[in-house]
Amino acid sequence: MGVTAIHGPGMLLVAVAIDAMSGPLVRFGDVELIARVPSEVRADIDALARQEGVGVRMNWSGDPEVAAWGLSMGATQAWELSAEGHVQRTDRVISEALLVAPELAEDPYGTETIVHWWDIREQPVNPGGWPVTADQDRPRWEWTPLESVGPLWYEMSPQQVAAALGGEVPAARRGHFPHYWYGESAQWYLEEDRFDEAGVTAHATSSPRRAPVGAPATEKPAVSWSRFHPALGVWAALISSGDGSSGMWDQRTACRSCHPSTAVAGLLCSCAGADMAPGQVWSSRAGAPACASLFGSSWDSIPAGSMRGTSTE
Repeated sequence: MGVTAIHGPGMLLVAVAIDAMSGPLVRFGDVELIARVPSEVRADIDALARQEGVGVRMNWSGDPEVAAWGLSMGATQAWELSAEGHVQRTDRVISEALLVAPELAEDPYGTETIVHWWDIREQPVNPGGWPVTADQDRPRWEWTPLESVGPLWYEMSPQQVAAALGGEVPAARRGHFPHYWYGESAQWYLEEDRFDEAGVTAHATSSPRRAPVGAPATEKPAVSWSRFHPALGVWAALISSGDGSSGMWDQRTACRSCHPSTAVAGLLCSCAGADMAPGQVWSSRAGAPACASLFGSSWDSIPAGSMRGTSTE
């Protein structure tokens, strides 16, 4: 029924998470909290908080949090069934909520109980500035399917990637030790480098297969492919590309990833969901911009959406 019961010491209930898609429609006073446009529910929470004389702050995801009520809002992508019967993203983000007991209310996501349920420390850290780069400040990159993305060519070494991005030092690196019995004395294998200034994450592989390049929607650069722009109607562009190739649209991979994708061109689209943590500014959710992962021809399937392993951030 879209409810997660979170238990603390003594196996006593201390928090309830309400899912945006399938949870009950929770009301507080005259405010409906669940499955609404985040900006609208934020305005209603602000108005009610002023009436009751309590403070509202922004939580880690840029959503309202009220310690006096034990309320921490969130938002997630809205989904629907396509005409073909598979699940796909919509253009909407809708609200969800974490409701906690008094002992967790001051810092819900910092408490041990909630960290055990969902550790937000695994999420990317906001550097503290406005998280969206203006279009006029982004370089324009051309994408050549299965070959290159702007100055980045598949099968570049990590050093070549950094040099192509102007010598930028990765803000974070993630990798793993493949042979656990040797521990950290064995060779460490790089999985990804995140370049915050360029707005690019470069994924690496120790095998001869080519690795993908990811570009977050809230950062730069803007990548174009022929006349199609990934942030503006990629789904329709892929379906209506009209090139006559039978493999242009891969229904199987679209169902598995729930994003528009094509294995022929090496494109996997995703959605940033505007999860913008406030850092040192009061940023909040604004919508659901698109982002894209571009990968090389020798990948035999769509790469996983997240990379697990040892972080050297």
